[in-house]
Amino acid sequence: MQCFKFIKVMMFLFNLLIFLCGAALLAVGIWVSVDGTSFLKVFGSLSSSAMQFVNVGYFLIAAGAVLFILGFLGCYGAHSENKCVLMMFFSILLIIFIAEIAGAVVALVYTTLAEQFLTLLVVPAIEKDYGYQTDFTQVWNTTMEELHCCGFNNYTDFNASRFVKENKVFPPPCCANPGNHTVEPCTEDKAKSMKVQGCFKEILHRIRANAVTVGGVAVGVAALELAAMVVSMYLYCNLK
Repeated sequence: MQCFKFIKVMMFLFNLLIFLCGAALLAVGIWVSVDGTSFLKVFGSLSSSAMQFVNVGYFLIAAGAVLFILGFLGCYGAHSENKCVLMMFFSILLIIFIAEIAGAVVALVYTTLAEQFLTLLVVPAIEKDYGYQTDFTQVWNTTMEELHCCGFNNYTDFNASRFVKENKVFPPPCCANPGNHTVEPCTEDKAKSMKVQGCFKEILHRIRANAVTVGGVAVGVAALELAAMVVSMYLYCNLK
């Protein structure tokens, strides 16, 4: 009986933390959606790298909403000893866990396919919005300067862009060496000769260079999810 009460209290506290984290992510997501520029200034190149590929605001709102609901279900289920709510909590966690495993497998096995898919989304946006949409341009400039990269694949992503067609030059990072920022106009011939790597490959390289950290975080999250599922099932099975 004492063990049951202890697990019940721990589950309530754990899910209260998830609930608060979900509320925080919701708040940040709304902030990013309303004022992305100030978010970029606060978090710098880390946020700019992410904002190339996803709408960070919507992503955080979605993640925050899921955590908010999960935390509420966990807290309510543990406090009220409601078997229906506990089963719902377990089911949602199980779906998330399976989706994460599937996503990890797809990311590892189909990296090339993911690159091709993102190219279809990102390159047209570069051609249309770079140099004309302030937030979009700032995101890319910050990313290219911080990661020493050019475009999504390379400088050719800008060939058909409005920016290059009207200004006859490429973004300066496409002609720069790390630690030796060029002040000369970045022409197509110069960008071609510099062979600056695309930002997608640079981000992949950095992720692989920190594979142990990334893997450790992923394993930690998976372990927490499994523990939460086991605890919820323990409470479910011991309720009258």
